[in-house]
Amino acid sequence: MAPQATEGQILADGGEGDAVTREAWRLQTLREYRLMDTAPEAAFDRVTKLVADLFDAPIALVTLVDDCRQWFKSAHGLTISETPREISFCQYVITDDAPLVVTDTAADPRFVDNPLVTGEPYIRFYAGVPLRAYNGMVLGTLCVIDRKMRGTFDRRELERLEDFAAIIMAEADLRRIVVERDDARRTLERALDFSGIASWRYDARIDAVTWRGAVAELWGADYASALTNREGVFARIHPEDRARVEVAINEAVASGTPYAVEHRIDHPERGVRWLGIRGDWDVRDDDAILTGVCIDITEQKSRQENATLLMRELHHRMRNLFATVGAIISLTRHAARDVDDYVERISSRLDALNRAQNVLLGANFMTGSMHALLREVEASFPRIRWSGPDLLLPENALVAMALLFNELATNAVKHGALTGADGQVDVNWSQDPEGSDPRLFHLTWAESGGALTVAEPERTSFGTLLMERSVKNNLGGTIARDWKPDGLVVDITLPARWREA
Repeated sequence: MAPQATEGQILADGGEGDAVTREAWRLQTLREYRLMDTAPEAAFDRVTKLVADLFDAPIALVTLVDDCRQWFKSAHGLTISETPREISFCQYVITDDAPLVVTDTAADPRFVDNPLVTGEPYIRFYAGVPLRAYNGMVLGTLCVIDRKMRGTFDRRELERLEDFAAIIMAEADLRRIVVERDDARRTLERALDFSGIASWRYDARIDAVTWRGAVAELWGADYASALTNREGVFARIHPEDRARVEVAINEAVASGTPYAVEHRIDHPERGVRWLGIRGDWDVRDDDAILTGVCIDITEQKSRQENATLLMRELHHRMRNLFATVGAIISLTRHAARDVDDYVERISSRLDALNRAQNVLLGANFMTGSMHALLREVEASFPRIRWSGPDLLLPENALVAMALLFNELATNAVKHGALTGADGQVDVNWSQDPEGSDPRLFHLTWAESGGALTVAEPERTSFGTLLMERSVKNNLGGTIARDWKPDGLVVDITLPARWREA
């Protein structure tokens, strides 16, 4: 049985730490849930009604407490929507990080003169338990209120109230996760918009096409109504290219192989445009959906007419970029644990591609500076130090190095040296002198000072496969990893093909 006292019963110890910092963290967590000042919802109102019935109380509330007020997400038996924080009972639950039971407010010096006691709703009994967020922060309370004193409120009743509070937070957490997922999806879509890339999904069984990204720019503003199925898409493809595209997509559907084609479209706002399309199959149980990306290649095609040699190089670059993006989309899909993990991994690898493109755009489109690439990497991962001669890397080598550094740095943040405040990474490279046989490029990635114990992973991840592919297949070299006690050391050896800037 809970002690029969007239003052509030603090039934758990409050946490320690800087109160100001903790309150700021709590308010930030409250904002993450996006529940304040939202409309009433049946999922919460059902709980307060059930709680009021179960405890035979006239009032049951779901309260959320910000810096200056307590606001009622659900209020059974009460018509007001909020009160100032300084007169609230719930502020004690927030401050003490513990349940609060007051059996007789008239005998409690903290509440005897409280306007909520002396006036409406004439609180005489209060029992409130924390609404605890995923990170332990108390966002508010679930409380029951009576206008008459009660002699008892035992441990079993308190546990029941806490169970209902857990149900409320489960509902709130589900909504928070959905919002975060939708935010991540919108962020990825905005990234696609800014990159000028549109993504698409084609379900051949029901003949349905769905779109994301820069679709209006690439296909026309009416895409949502005009390009919902195969017939609509083919109607927009240039008549001279339809037969070739139809053969390509029929082969992909029939054989389950990747889809790749370049063709013209009759853009309703921009006239004839060239698009490059790449796709692969997303297999889920017995479902098979063709998923891919497309990009406007009109300018590349136009320059090809005037400068065949230059256009050949640019076309090669675009094919490499599409191949890389397609491989990342396809392989990351199989390696990801869930949608959020998929978005995080795709975003990280698109960031790596963006770094390479920034370097190429800052030069002559065909080659990029090693120093410029490391400055891009350092901007995203500040505790990476580097030294070595500035080398001019061709586009394919620059992309491979960008992906390699991204995987190493991301792994260091999650599992290696960059997990701790004192950790760092040293990147050093050099080339053998002219005339050496063979003449080689040497790069060392050395981590130190991490907060976690470094150990060789038990299985080969997609990131490891991507690094090996970048080094061995794209750069023609070798990569060796050594999990030393102080941190991971990676040694990379390549043919020395690059000239100094």
